[in-house]
Amino acid sequence: MSTIFKKIIDKEIPANIVYEDDDFLAFYDVQPQAKIHVIVIPKKEIKNLDEATDKDALLLGKLQLTIAKIARDLGISKDGYRVITNINENGGQTVFHMHYHILGGEKLPESFK
Repeated sequence: MSTIFKKIIDKEIPANIVYEDDDFLAFYDVQPQAKIHVIVIPKKEIKNLDEATDKDALLLGKLQLTIAKIARDLGISKDGYRVITNINENGGQTVFHMHYHILGGEKLPESFK
């Protein structure tokens, strides 16, 4: 069964996209937890970081650099931002397609639920 993120990748569900290339897609979260809240996903279907393998190493490195580029493009890199990924149910993961949250644009609290 396709996740909502796969449906966004396949353009079956609309999203407010801020970045896309051959490997990644980034879009604004529909339930933002900060002034700027963007979700970054690999187009390759990987459940979460715990499910990634050595074969994903290059993709994961590119993902980190892409997150930093998106933060610069959004104008939040100078003041700072937070990057979060949730892994499995106890970690708060609700969509089982690897994704990272970029939060910024304001002073963030020390923790998020």
